[in-house]
Formats: sequence, C-alpha cells, structure tokens
Amino acid sequence: MADLSALSSFLVAAVGLGVPLALAALGEMVTERTGVINIGLEGSVIWGALGGALGALAAGPYAGLACGVSTGALAALCFALFAVRLGTDQIITGTAVTIGSLGFTGAVFQSRFGATGIALELPTVAALELPLLSEIPILGPALFNQAAPAYIAYLLAPLLAWLLFRTRWGLAVRAVGESPDAAHAAGVPVIRTRLLATVFGGALAGLAGAHLSLVHTGTFAENMSAGKGFIAIAVVVLGRWSPWGVVAAALFFGAAEALQFALQAWDSELPYPLFLALPYLLSLAALVGWFGRARAPGGLGSPWPTARR
Repeated sequence: MADLSALSSFLVAAVGLGVPLALAALGEMVTERTGVINIGLEGSVIWGALGGALGALAAGPYAGLACGVSTGALAALCFALFAVRLGTDQIITGTAVTIGSLGFTGAVFQSRFGATGIALELPTVAALELPLLSEIPILGPALFNQAAPAYIAYLLAPLLAWLLFRTRWGLAVRAVGESPDAAHAAGVPVIRTRLLATVFGGALAGLAGAHLSLVHTGTFAENMSAGKGFIAIAVVVLGRWSPWGVVAAALFFGAAEALQFALQAWDSELPYPLFLALPYLLSLAALVGWFGRARAPGGLGSPWPTARR
C-alpha cells in the first residue's frame, strides 16, 4: 500500500508539472505548423505568470488566468509583428522578446512590490475533483483532481488533432507551414494565418505562465518561468508536431522533473546539481533517440515576403 501511495503521489506531481508544458507546447505546435518558430515563447510564459498574479490580486484567480492568457498573447503579438509581418529573423527576434520580457516583468514586479520584493501571496486556483473518475486507483487522483488548466489541456489535444487533420482550416495551416508559396497560390492568407497561429500559441503560453503562479506556487518571482518556454519547444519536437505526441512528451518531461524532486528527498550522497540536471539530461537523451525520425514542417523558420500577402 505504501508503494502504491508513493506511485500515486509521483503521478500527481508528474501531471501537475507536465500541464504548463503541455499548454505552452500545444500552442507552439500550432505556431510551428504554420512555419513560425517562436523562440520568444519564454517571454509569453513569464508575462503570463506576472499577468496572472496581478489579475488574481485585482479580481480573483480565474480573472488571473484570463489576464495571463491576454498578456501572453500580447507578447506573442509583439514577436509576430516583427518576425511575421516584417520578415525579421525569427530566432533573433524571439531571443530579443525573451530577454526583453524577462527584464520588463522584473521591472514591473519591482515597481509594484518594491525593489527587494515581498512575500507575495496570491489567491490560487483550487483543484476540481471529477466525481467517480478521481476515484480510479492510482491514475484517478493524478488525472482528475487537477486545476482547471489541466482539463483545458485534456480537451485541447483531441480538439486540435481533429482541427489540424480533419478540417479545411487544418489543411490551410499545414499548407502554410509546408510551402507558403503554394498556399498563397491556393488563396490561403499566409501572413494572417501565421499571425493568428503565433498569437494563439502565445495565449496558451500565457495560460501556462498563469498556471505556474496561481496553481504551482501561489506567488510570483522574477524569472520564475525557469526555461519552461524553451522546454516547451523541445516538447513539440519530441511530440513530432502532433497534439497527442506533444501531450505525451509534456508528461514525460513532467515525470522527469517529478523524479528529480523525489530523488532530492531520498537520502543520497550524490551532488545536488546532478538532480537539477536530471530532467534536461533525460530530455536530451529522448530527443537524440527520437529526432531522427521526426520531420519538421518544410517551411519552419523561413520568412515569407509581406509583399505577397
């Protein structure tokens, strides 16, 4: 019984840690399907965390989630206006957005709560227990006793799978990502499609950031995104640009991080930094073994001339 309880606790932690990655990666997957790689995703995550914190203080935790979505979308729109509309280099633009976002969120936080910060306590989003499903042994508490963003991720995976591979909209999105010139010749608005997909990805990254501040920690701290946006991009690759694969990869990353915490609690003479590196080492191992069989969208990272919109 003790072993089953420990396993259940581990799965609860793995799902909880995997949810923000799944949200950010699902949005980034749609963005990359249109041929845009948003390296500025980390910026949307940290803006979502700050927006969620400020919104929750003003009007409650669910308003905080909405504010997180909005601020994440605005950060992505800033990236898209340059990288998509003006055709600037996507990697350089995304890097600038990330660095700028980390600096600006820190400045806003300090101006609001003081230069040294305070012990900020936020109203948090409570877990929603689904009757009957949450009583399933081992898996029930992990999957069906989570906060609202987790259920959003559950619903998005099948919805995006259907939209991308069973609808005309999905065909247009994938065509823009594979060959924007051919999509333009077929009448698909390439620039608009890429803009909307990038903003959608930023909105989900903002929700992931709000999840960090309003579900995981109940507070906000500078740079608390801790590379989640970059990890989400790796999740997209590991998930092979498929909604179901992305969710599975996010749960793998979440399990790796949960394992790190479990090993830290275990009495060991191994150096502490090794445990911190474990999720990244496992992720690199998975990417090395899997990337060769993955095929990115043909137009990924390539700008498209605004003159042809």
